[in-house]
Amino acid sequence: MIRSVALLPLLLVSTPAFAQSHAGHTPAVQAQPVPLPPGCVRRGAPDADPSRIGAPGAPVCPTGAVPAGLPTSSPDPHAGHDMSIMGQTPAAPAMPAGHDMSTMGEVPSAPAMPMGHDMSTMGQTPAAPAMPAGHDMSTMGQVPATSAMPAGHNMPTMGRMPTGHDMQGMTMPPDVPTSANNPGRPPETPPPAGASSGPAHAADLLFDPAEMEASREELRIENGDILTTAVIVERLEGTFADDGEGYGWDAQGWSGGDINRFWWKSEGEGTFGGKLEKAEVQALYSRAVLPFWNLQAGLRQTYRPEADRTDLVVAMQGLAPYWFEVDASAFLSNRGELTARVQSLYDQRITQRWILQPRAEVLLSAEDIPELSIGSGLSSLQLSARLRYEVRKEFAPYVGVEWTRSFGNTADFLEADGRSAEDTRFVVGIRAWF
Repeated sequence: MIRSVALLPLLLVSTPAFAQSHAGHTPAVQAQPVPLPPGCVRRGAPDADPSRIGAPGAPVCPTGAVPAGLPTSSPDPHAGHDMSIMGQTPAAPAMPAGHDMSTMGEVPSAPAMPMGHDMSTMGQTPAAPAMPAGHDMSTMGQVPATSAMPAGHNMPTMGRMPTGHDMQGMTMPPDVPTSANNPGRPPETPPPAGASSGPAHAADLLFDPAEMEASREELRIENGDILTTAVIVERLEGTFADDGEGYGWDAQGWSGGDINRFWWKSEGEGTFGGKLEKAEVQALYSRAVLPFWNLQAGLRQTYRPEADRTDLVVAMQGLAPYWFEVDASAFLSNRGELTARVQSLYDQRITQRWILQPRAEVLLSAEDIPELSIGSGLSSLQLSARLRYEVRKEFAPYVGVEWTRSFGNTADFLEADGRSAEDTRFVVGIRAWF
C-alpha cells in the first residue's frame, strides 16, 4: 500500500492528460535533436529533394526528413552563372521571400530582423558582384583590340582575291556586239559546232514551219520595223529690228523606221507687209550610218525675189558629243554654184521647264554669186540665243535675240544694195512638235 502511494505521482506525470495540462511550460531541459541517417536532411532544407521519396536508391528517412538532392555532375565552373547582364548596371538584388521593403527609405522603427540576416549595408551602393574563379574582368569596358588569329592562320592577304582569280578584266566592256567596237575588247568565243547543225529555227521541228515563219515576220514588224512620223517646228517667230518687223520659220520632220526615213526641211523669212525674202524646201532620203548620225541626200528648192535655185543636197545631221545638235549641208545648184551651211544648237536646261538655247549658223560659198548677194569664202555668221518655257514638252513659247554679220564680198553686195552688213533683231515665238 505504501509503495503504491509513492508511485502515484509518477503515473500522473506520464499520462496524456497530465502532459496536455502542462503544455506551454518551458521544460527545464531541452531535448537534443536526433541525428538523421546518411543522405537525409530536414524537410525545407536548401538541398532537400522531396521528389526522391520512394525512388530507387533513395534512403528511407524518418518523419520530418526527406532525401537530399543528388549532386550535379557538371564540372563547368561557369554553370549557373548568368552573364547576360554583364556590363550593365546591376539591378537591386531581390530580397528574400517574406520581406516587406515598401517602407525602404523611411526611418524604420527598428523592426526586429530575422536571425541570420545582416542588414548593416542596406542603403549603400552594392559593390560589383564577385566573379567566379577563373574569370578575368580586368578589360571589361575597354575597346577590344584586334583579336589574335589562331596559330597557323596567315592573314596578310585578307581583302585580296583568292589565288587564281584574275580580276583585271573587270574594267573591260561587255563581250556583246555593239556599234562601238573599240580596241581592247575581249575576244568573242566562236559558237560551238553543234550550233550550226539542224534547222535555222528549232521550233520548226515541233510546229508548222509556215505558221512559225508568219509569227516571226509579225514579231519583226512589231519590234524592228515600226514606222514613225514626227514634225518639229524649231522656230516660228516674229522679228523686231530698226529696219522693220518681220517673221521667220524653221521646221523639219520625217517618216520611216529607225534606219531609213524620208526627211523634209523648210525655212524662210520675210517682212510684214513686204516681200518674201527667202524660202526653201528640202526633200531628203535619210539613212542612219552611225549611232545618232544620219546621212541625207536629196533636192532643195529655193525661192528668192532675185532668182530661184534648185540644188542637189548632201547632208550629215545628228547629235555630237556633249549634246550638240549639228546639221551640216552642201548644195550644188542647177547653175553649178557650190555653197554650204552649218548649223549647231544646244539646249541648256536651267530648270525642268526653263531652257536656254544658243544657236550658231555659218554660210560658205565656193564663188561669188552677185545675183544672190553672196560672196566667196565665209559669207555670213549668225548667232542667237532663245529662252523658252515648256508649258508642255510639245509646246514652248520663247523670247530671244539674233545677231547677223556678213563678211567679204557679201557685205559689199549688201551695202551696195542699201542694206546693212550687220543686223540685230529681237525675236518672240513658239517651239512645238508633234
